[in-house]
Parts: sequence; structure tokens; C-alpha cells
Amino acid sequence: MSIDRTLGDDERVVLQTRPHIKMVFVPFLVLLLAAAGVVAALLLLPDNDSKTWLMLAIGVVALVVIVVWTLVPYLQWRTTSYTFTTRRLITRSGILTKTGRDIPLFRINDFTYERDLLDQMLGCGTIVVSDATEKAGVLLYDVPRVAEVKKQLSELLFKADDGSDDGEFPPTDPRNGRRR
Repeated sequence: MSIDRTLGDDERVVLQTRPHIKMVFVPFLVLLLAAAGVVAALLLLPDNDSKTWLMLAIGVVALVVIVVWTLVPYLQWRTTSYTFTTRRLITRSGILTKTGRDIPLFRINDFTYERDLLDQMLGCGTIVVSDATEKAGVLLYDVPRVAEVKKQLSELLFKADDGSDDGEFPPTDPRNGRRR
């Protein structure tokens, strides 16, 4: 998850995380079920000439299931990262095709979070970041320790506040005439 090579000279990472481990819970169960199915077939199929072909077919199906419903979700979880720096929010994801978005902190004008019952029990949640651009906001799914991340994001945003209502001024521009 190293993002250091993309940082500016005076930019530093404040928080870096990936989605909560709950994202790989169901794929792990699929892996266990596929392995149990192969073992059960091995033990329960009668020893005859067709057992070899049946085991081969079951093995191929199990391999496809494991790759599609276990390996791919694991790699998606592993390659997804959310990074907050002193200047921007950086999201990265993708196994073969990498995608990402960088949002300067001064462009973020709103963020909310959502937590269902399971999220509350696990301490994670989804953060919805709205910015001052025409693009849709960014959804940070299953952020671990979402309450702490929300607090850190609030602190970062207040430090990066440009004094405008819509993030139109970069932090280096003079503040507008409003009193703080």
C-alpha cells in the first residue's frame, strides 16, 4: 500500500488503510465450502472407473469457484487503499486495471458516513466524500475504525479550509474577507 512515491515535497501521510477485513469473510467461507465439497466427493464417491473423471470435474469446478469467488475478492480487498495526506485524499484499487482518484482536501466540501448494524458491531462503515467538482462523490466502503477516521478527516479538513464555501481557492491563495 505504499503511496510515498506520489507525495509532494511537504506532503505526508496522515492515515492509510484498506477496507475492513469483513470483505473477505464470505470469500473465505466459499473457500472452506469448496474444499469441503472436494474432500466429501473424494470420500463419498464409490471407487470405480468413473471416479477419476468425476473427481477431475469436481476439481475443475472447485478451482473455478475458488478463483472467482475467493481469489478475486481477496485481491480486490488487498489492492484497495484509502490514504489521507496533509493535502489530499487518495483512493487506489484494481487488480489488473488500476483506478484511483486524488481529491485535494480544499476541494472536499462535505462528508458523511453510513453504518448498518453489522458495521456498528465491527467498528467499520462507509464514508461518502463530496467535493467541489462535477464528478460524483467518492464512496470509501467498509472503512475500519470509521469513527476515528471521521475525526481525523474532520481535523484535516479544518486545517485545509480555504475560507470559501465551495473549495474554489487553493490553500496558498489569500483568504476571502469573511471573519473566522
